[in-house]
Amino acid sequence: MSDFDLFMSDWLGDTLGVVLLFNFVLAGPASFAAGQGVAITWRPLRQLVLYTALISMGLRFFDYALAGGDLWSIGGFFLGWAVQFAIAAFAYERKGLLGWEERH
Repeated sequence: MSDFDLFMSDWLGDTLGVVLLFNFVLAGPASFAAGQGVAITWRPLRQLVLYTALISMGLRFFDYALAGGDLWSIGGFFLGWAVQFAIAAFAYERKGLLGWEERH
């Protein structure tokens, strides 16, 4: 294992490839759907923070169960949460008073 992989394993609970794979392939569509659901139903942004935190907890479990990563990695949780929140929050933008549209 390279020094970079050891650093990633210490801080994020697994290697960079596994972290990116799980963030974008497994949890990415879920966070996109959460963002779309919050936008369509006009929920406040704090609800999206909660939903993406729950998705990030599930992501940590998948990393632990499927790839042998560290379940209680705080750095991995916050990185997963930040990525999921970015996917969910910035997929849509307000369009006028009563509408949402996809960002281009």
